[in-house]
Amino acid sequence: MVEVRNIKIGDNNPLVLIAGPCVVESEEIIFKTAEEIKKITERLNIHFIFKSSFKKANRTSLKSFTGLGDEDAIKILSQVRTNFNLPVLTDIHKEDDIKLVADSVDVIQIPAFLCRQTDLLLAAGKSGLVVNIKKGQFLAPEDMRHAAEKVASTGNNKILLTERGTTFGYHNLVVDMRSLVIMKEIGYPVVMDATHSVQLPSKENISGGEPRFIKPLAKAATAVGIDALFLEVHPNPKEALSDAASQLPLIELEPLISEIKAIDSLIKSSNK
Repeated sequence: MVEVRNIKIGDNNPLVLIAGPCVVESEEIIFKTAEEIKKITERLNIHFIFKSSFKKANRTSLKSFTGLGDEDAIKILSQVRTNFNLPVLTDIHKEDDIKLVADSVDVIQIPAFLCRQTDLLLAAGKSGLVVNIKKGQFLAPEDMRHAAEKVASTGNNKILLTERGTTFGYHNLVVDMRSLVIMKEIGYPVVMDATHSVQLPSKENISGGEPRFIKPLAKAATAVGIDALFLEVHPNPKEALSDAASQLPLIELEPLISEIKAIDSLIKSSNK
């Protein structure tokens, strides 16, 4: 089990929602999304961790939006943490990023493409923060044991492992639900990223997506017994500056999470 503030993740505790826009686009969008998701999760009595990348260092095109600037984006995330009393997750891409975000977030996330980067994983572990490691699209689920061991070697066992799809030919991903079971056997809470899993990566000059599969993937993974659900959520995905084709519209979140909670309650009660 891993604790983020007072939120317990794993060990048959109720599912936790990790959600928010792909990247910090503006204070207005971030605050609006954080406020609305907090209201939804409070109505449904579900624990919520806000997520947004302070920058995107792995965009398809040189022309793609990478962020507002580190200082401005991190300030906005810090304000979400304080103003809305929410734990916050953000990506890091290099060791120096950890110092930038350490005082403003509760969880640092290792992007899938970087999950084998030993120095980055060791630095993340030494931060003492909760570390969410995304499974590389190129990795078998059992290979995530090695990534987790690198973080744990620092004495930090506050580790989450996230499924986000596996490369399936060119420009496509597929989710093998067995990976959720296999990664859980490694001994850490498992997260399902149901939005990045529907991407069509690097098609022409942007990544596409098939958002109609977000909901069935989220529900199927919950039925398998995940510990947390990761969703990128945006007030208007078509206008999003990153991952426009694979974010869930904010207006569709509450009915989905209501269903997810019912499925999770059934699964967790049967495990007692």
